[in-house]
Amino acid sequence: MLVPGPRGFESAYRFEALRRLSLSVNLQRGDEQHCIVNDALEPHSLWLKGDRTALPMAALVPLDETVLLRLAGLVRLKRRLDGRPAGLLPSAWQVTARLRKRLLDMVRALDGHLEGATYREVALALYGAEAIARFPWKTSSVRGQTIRLVADAVAMMDGGYRKLLRASR
Repeated sequence: MLVPGPRGFESAYRFEALRRLSLSVNLQRGDEQHCIVNDALEPHSLWLKGDRTALPMAALVPLDETVLLRLAGLVRLKRRLDGRPAGLLPSAWQVTARLRKRLLDMVRALDGHLEGATYREVALALYGAEAIARFPWKTSSVRGQTIRLVADAVAMMDGGYRKLLRASR
């Protein structure tokens, strides 16, 4: 969140500097504005708050479990304001191919679960008949994987996705 800087911040970038960036506004409410800085690698989300007319910017960073990720985001924004590329995303923000596949499998498993499919039917759709027939169903690792996928997907649906969006562990 970028806010007007207090006295003593006169040398800080001013809000006008944001105009040099490729911004798209997603939400405006009163003196708050949510913007996206369009970047070659990844878009960058900003909250702007307060009267921003020709004032220096300050960043308001909560001291919580995401402070290091927020600081990495600020470094990327500073690089953009300096006219340089933002640089690589922090590794915690990157979705690996393995995680992407698991998330897609979770969505598919959740769809089946919400439609009333059994774990066996979900497993059949995800892994195929050969994987299911390989071992007795009750002791199959495929059964355990399917149950975990459905449980994790339901947890995500019930608000756990926020943890993913925060790039937290």
